[in-house]
Amino acid sequence: MNPHKSNGAKKERIGVYVCHCGSNIAGIVDVEEVSRWAGEVLADWGVVVSRDYKFMCSSLGQELIEKDIQELDLTRVVVGACSPHLHEATFRTACANGGLNPYLCEMVSLREQVSWVHTDKEAATEKAKALLAGGVARVAFHEPLDAMSVPINEATLVVGGGIAGIQAALEIADSGFPVYLVEREPSIGGHMAQFDKTFPTLDCSACILTPKMVSVGSHPNITLLTWSEVEKVDGYVGNFTATVRKRARYINIEDCTGCGICEEKCPKKVIDDVFEAGLGYRKAVYRPFPQAVPKYPVIDTENCTYFQKGKCKACEILCPTGAINFEQEDELVELKVGNIILATGYDLFDARRITQYGYGRLANVFTSLEFERLSNAAGPTDGEIVMRDGKSVPQAVGIIHCVGSRDKNYNNYCSVICCMQSLKFAHLVEERTGAEVYNFYIDMRTAFKDYDEFYQRVLHEGVHFIRGRVAEVTDAARLPGEEGKLIIQVEDTFMGEQRRIPVDMVILSAGLEPRSDSTEVAHKFGISCSHNGWFIEKHPKLDPVATMTEGIFIAGCAQGPKDIPASVAQGAAAAARVLGRIQQKELALEPVRASVIAEKCSGCRICNDLCPFNAIGFDEEQQISEINPALCQGCGTCVAACPSGAITGTQFSDRQVKAQLEGLLAFATMSSEPVAA
Repeated sequence: MNPHKSNGAKKERIGVYVCHCGSNIAGIVDVEEVSRWAGEVLADWGVVVSRDYKFMCSSLGQELIEKDIQELDLTRVVVGACSPHLHEATFRTACANGGLNPYLCEMVSLREQVSWVHTDKEAATEKAKALLAGGVARVAFHEPLDAMSVPINEATLVVGGGIAGIQAALEIADSGFPVYLVEREPSIGGHMAQFDKTFPTLDCSACILTPKMVSVGSHPNITLLTWSEVEKVDGYVGNFTATVRKRARYINIEDCTGCGICEEKCPKKVIDDVFEAGLGYRKAVYRPFPQAVPKYPVIDTENCTYFQKGKCKACEILCPTGAINFEQEDELVELKVGNIILATGYDLFDARRITQYGYGRLANVFTSLEFERLSNAAGPTDGEIVMRDGKSVPQAVGIIHCVGSRDKNYNNYCSVICCMQSLKFAHLVEERTGAEVYNFYIDMRTAFKDYDEFYQRVLHEGVHFIRGRVAEVTDAARLPGEEGKLIIQVEDTFMGEQRRIPVDMVILSAGLEPRSDSTEVAHKFGISCSHNGWFIEKHPKLDPVATMTEGIFIAGCAQGPKDIPASVAQGAAAAARVLGRIQQKELALEPVRASVIAEKCSGCRICNDLCPFNAIGFDEEQQISEINPALCQGCGTCVAACPSGAITGTQFSDRQVKAQLEGLLAFATMSSEPVAA
């Protein structure tokens, strides 16, 4: 029977194609039986051909569809294969190549919704038939659609001036297109600027980072906005408007030469909790580090004597160019850009949360970032590895891996860099002090190029490796030789016993966490965060730099923990995606969007606050909601929420959904058929 005969609809000529997906689907579902059944039982519903093939997504599989469209005059296509998220675009292209509108194709997920979630072959086969019946009933109501095109603004906004953001900005700028690089700190460089050496080659971090920083600062195509934050983002792919707050430096950068006299003469010293991790001092007017880009200092109003007490002004009096301006105010800047790259980085796990490790209570327990500054030649001790007293050299050092990582009480994920970071620390301690070094690890993960070779090198240097999670770091001596020492209590899983290791210094290899404001930033840019707080990519394997919001890309540790090479690679990958968009000059957007039926809209605005993509506005004059089709992603939230039924979703109309449900029910009973709405 024709399921649409009752409303006089034209009988469509439908082709059904069922994929084996190797053994992914065929291992559970009897694909040949499903294909045969569709061709015979659903013939009255318009199915004129039904085929199965080993890999429908292959070029031969696509050619099969194209050939049938042309030779059998197909008007609709149903493909039973994997998730539409993975290959819908593939089969739409095949339909277009065969001369059929690509949106007259319907995909049925037989892999994710059937074979991957069932073990009963007979039941899985019957379910596959039901889903295909629903797809066939639904596709008859599909309408031909045309993609929307939007022009692409050549300018790009990169948020975050760490190594990933720097790489992305340089790639785009070197291709001849303008870039705005926004960084919330006074200088670009990110965490990498704080490091001493980089594993596994032990390159000087500053030596390989500083040239890139200088290139950014002097590049004619890069507008650098440090000491700034993005406050608001409006618009859509190709046409974003970002509002950036440039915080007052209280320095006129047009007059400042970066001579440093203001820093030198400033009488106020404060502990540097940011760049020096609390181990060093800076002035109230400061640059984070000597190689800072840009070279202009900022005035810390919370510690400046003038801002706190209304007197001093030593910097203003002694500045040879008169660049100090205490009356300077924050400035709001609007930037018009076509694409945005978020490279906002990470926060370090606060080791104080694990109280049994003694950080903040026991003097000679250091975090990994503190040790980076301790071992850095430009750090507070000029690279001398000493204890908190500033002069004693440790004779024994314990390095604890996975602090705050791989721990269900804190972060269940691996922070990727901890093992190699700890091996680097072990090498530096042994090389510079000759101390006995103990590494306490859960599992050693040295997976990338030259990483395991570095591990072998550290082993040969005589570093001790103890496998087991450290239970406690204490200064309570129990045994002879423990007096005045820090005791690391650990279960050695290889020896099968509890051990107490006395050391002079403990280094906690802290894990990586999402930025504290990552959820707020994600909402601002219209993207999502995982339950851990990392930005979510469009696809973890096939599209790790794009997001579900067109025109917003992510790079570096904002997406998840990674090391420097991976951050650089992802920054370059995000830039490549943006360049591809720019060079196209315009972008075709999928036309599956929601729209408002003005006559039905009551102006309740319920949908306005629910849209996750900020695509719905309100027309005050007509008192109705309006949807920006360039921002809408067709998620259907507003369609379901509208109490008046005033919003409809393209390709998800009531009659299409009802036909699909009727198709499923008709197969279950075979006593009725799907009907039109």
